[in-house]
Amino acid sequence: MDDRVRADAIQRLKSTAGHVNGIIRMLEEDRYCVDVIKQIQAVQAALNRVNESLLDSHLRTCVTTAIQGDDPAERERVLSEITEVFRHTNKSSS
Repeated sequence: MDDRVRADAIQRLKSTAGHVNGIIRMLEEDRYCVDVIKQIQAVQAALNRVNESLLDSHLRTCVTTAIQGDDPAERERVLSEITEVFRHTNKSSS
């Protein structure tokens, strides 16, 4: 993984962890449900952005290297991984 992508993902996840702690405090303080839900949606969006960034990096590095390489088994393994990621994503969103 590219160092810049990793550093950005770590920073975003640390920020997201802070937001999750804020949501816990909101629940402990019995704050208005819709306000809590909006914060949860913001965290989900932040995690999705990290996911997209990591996937983009993976496609541009690991997958590209495998596709351009001479090892058909490695190429098939990497492509199967990508298929599995999308299969899992579709299960999560339904």
